Amino acid sequence: MAQQILQLNFKFNVSRNDYESMCSSLANEFAKVPGCQWKIWLMNEKNNEAGGIYLFENEKSFELFKASPLAASVLNHPALSDFSLKQFDILENVSAVTHAPLSMASEAV
Repeated sequence: MAQQILQLNFKFNVSRNDYESMCSSLANEFAKVPGCQWKIWLMNEKNNEAGGIYLFENEKSFELFKASPLAASVLNHPALSDFSLKQFDILENVSAVTHAPLSMASEAV
């Protein structure tokens, strides 16, 4: 099964400090998501937009995350809105040429 990327973007309606505090309280939970190799936290304070880029070891782990209480807590959080979730396959050969951090995930699959 091929690795999957999740691109998640949304608007936030709290201060950046409050948002970062919220993220800090959830970071350990995200670190424990089965099959999630890594997550990059995104911030565009100027546009009150944030999100994440996730690498999942396969589609099954991605689907399990989407159905998880952790994902539901994010999607239903009152400070967050206007969600965009996009799932992508990875072009591994050309991504390796451009130094994508995939080697750990490829070895785990």
